[in-house]
Amino acid sequence: QLQLVESGGGLVQPGGSLRLSCTDSGKTLDYYTIGWFRQAPGKEREGISCISSDDNTHYEGTMKGRFTISRDKVNNTVHLQMNSLEPEDTAVYYCAAGLFRLCGFLKYEYDYWGRGTQVTVSS
Repeated sequence: QLQLVESGGGLVQPGGSLRLSCTDSGKTLDYYTIGWFRQAPGKEREGISCISSDDNTHYEGTMKGRFTISRDKVNNTVHLQMNSLEPEDTAVYYCAAGLFRLCGFLKYEYDYWGRGTQVTVSS
């Protein structure tokens, strides 16, 4: 079983950037589709971006251009680079992993979830 751990969250001013990381210390993520989701208070968990095992990427429409997902196989980590952050991006950010081929945001396809990292965008 995977034990996903997210890191890189924090407090940032509007217009700033953060890079989130998702890793598993024991098992390789190479064979998994990895997705990033977020959940703001009182809202549903929503998909942001995902990367398949063959490194095809997909973004939720409004995130494309601001967020970039990438896979670092050497360090067994998937990153989410977030630029031009806005207060509306404030949420807990989760990474998830699943053994399916086509990258997407159907939560039931992801078998493993991290505990999340808080991102707060505020001046």
